[in-house]
Amino acid sequence: MKNYPSNITRQQFELIRPVLENFRKRTKPRKYDLYEVFCAVLYVLKTGCQWRQVPGDFPEWRSVYNYYKIWSTKVEPTADSLLEQVFKKIVIDRRTYQGRSALTSFIIVDAQSVKNTATAENKGYDAGKKISGIKRHLAVDIHGFPQAIHMTRANVSDRDGASAMITLHAMHLRQVQNVLVDGGYSGVNFQLDVASNLNATVQVAKRNELHRFKVIPQRWVVERSFSWLENCRRLWKNCERQLTTSLQMVVLAFLALLLKRF
Repeated sequence: MKNYPSNITRQQFELIRPVLENFRKRTKPRKYDLYEVFCAVLYVLKTGCQWRQVPGDFPEWRSVYNYYKIWSTKVEPTADSLLEQVFKKIVIDRRTYQGRSALTSFIIVDAQSVKNTATAENKGYDAGKKISGIKRHLAVDIHGFPQAIHMTRANVSDRDGASAMITLHAMHLRQVQNVLVDGGYSGVNFQLDVASNLNATVQVAKRNELHRFKVIPQRWVVERSFSWLENCRRLWKNCERQLTTSLQMVVLAFLALLLKRF
């Protein structure tokens, strides 16, 4: 296998290898090296190529896709896939490695509307940004590492999407005391949702002057996190048919980013 820029090292892969190997019981020896399979999935994510276009020095594309499908499938709609479980573990490991507490007490919330491709099935129209597609909702810590990720159609408001995200990930966000948002999240209903699910307060960062760009302290952190996703061509637009697979691709992108920082 060639050393593609999208690859992670074997040492970095060792952080997640035991979880991926033990996910299902083996009845016979593996045909392919899981490290090479995982790097093939990262190649698809980074380059945006079709599964059938995976280079020949990787394992056979059908096997690569089948492994990805196993890793990204949810047993129940509210349950975490294997990729999500591994991702949350790496997030905690990264915070512990930096000498911080395992769970954050402060998050920054924002959303990003993304256009659909012809293959995508779930879509809505964001009238504010004039985009037909999906919306990515993100909650990050002070260093920009995601603590919660949620996908909705683009017609879902930022507040409703963030409320659903906080509800789904309330256990992982249980230590949060303060939530920083922009003016699009102002309103009593969102504050009540945050208070009831996290027992936290909401801080709205507003610009002092209209029609003039100005960097808002700490708010730029979540914008940088969205820009990290744009390094993956698969995520420039929403290529996935279902919202859950769109979620898994975003989780995979952040997982690869965190692994490369160890």
